[in-house]
Amino acid sequence: MTSGRVTIADVARRAGVSTAAVSKVVRGAYGVSAEMQAKVTQAIDELGYRPHAAARALRGRTYTLGVMLSDTRNPFFPDIIEGVTGRLGDTEYQVLLGPGGIEPRTQARMTDAMIDRSMDGLILISPVMADAELAAIATATPVVVVGRHGGAAAYDAVVDDDVMGAGLVVDHLVGLGHTRIAHITHMERARAQGLPHTVRAEGYRQAMRAHGLADDVLATSFTEEGGFEGARELLARDDRPTAIFAGADIAALGVLRAADEAGLSVPEDLSVAGYDNIGIASLKRISLTSVDQDGHVIGATAARLLVERIEGRSRSVTSSVSPTLIVRGTTGSPRL
Repeated sequence: MTSGRVTIADVARRAGVSTAAVSKVVRGAYGVSAEMQAKVTQAIDELGYRPHAAARALRGRTYTLGVMLSDTRNPFFPDIIEGVTGRLGDTEYQVLLGPGGIEPRTQARMTDAMIDRSMDGLILISPVMADAELAAIATATPVVVVGRHGGAAAYDAVVDDDVMGAGLVVDHLVGLGHTRIAHITHMERARAQGLPHTVRAEGYRQAMRAHGLADDVLATSFTEEGGFEGARELLARDDRPTAIFAGADIAALGVLRAADEAGLSVPEDLSVAGYDNIGIASLKRISLTSVDQDGHVIGATAARLLVERIEGRSRSVTSSVSPTLIVRGTTGSPRL
């Protein structure tokens, strides 16, 4: 047994090869024989050797990928992360998470920190930084942006078809007989273009117009409290809506709480629909109708595109996921 940190020299001695040979195996260099690979791999496993990330960076890669989260409280984001890690499970890449917050300044600090630590590439989930800033980051390191519509030549993007998803909700509610359908969206905090909640809200407006109905959009926040406060305001109106479509499931949970406090039955007095199909939505006591945008697929696609970027692809790719509506117990026909 060796004491302290195991070095490349320790591995070389255990395997009976040169340090250069160990380095070739660790780097996955061309020309390593199967016998050499087996010897070195066995020695690495026996000694618990871990290549030093900074040293690997000097040779070109650290095999670490950064994932910047805009909101650590969003219950949909773990689905994306599981998709990322699942896709990379059979590779050398390790994923490090960084909370970037919801402000452009704090997100920029986090991405700069990841770049400074020589990460091979970044996945940015719902960034609110300006387009020019995203493009500048992508010139420093390979980048895939999740949840930001519009795309750019400098980076890849993975998005949900939010216009389609919102249309699915409106079509479903209109089909049940609703005409007064309100939408709760997220209040703008940045001037970034193509954010999912803005596209989702526009999809709602388009669908309402297609049915000859007036839209009713209220901006609060995609939190349970935001949905609660928004629903309280909507339900206090004389001509209150018979259905509320919240742009995120977490906000829809707040709508359900507001309906309960107002003494309304769901879905008899008020239909409620959300977006994201988070795990809690399927619980029997909640049974929330929601749009499933398949976070696992989004995450896996982002990971695949990022590795392709790292390996040399320069052509920009935008991948769009088609959502599906999961109908449950919170939507039904309005009372006559």
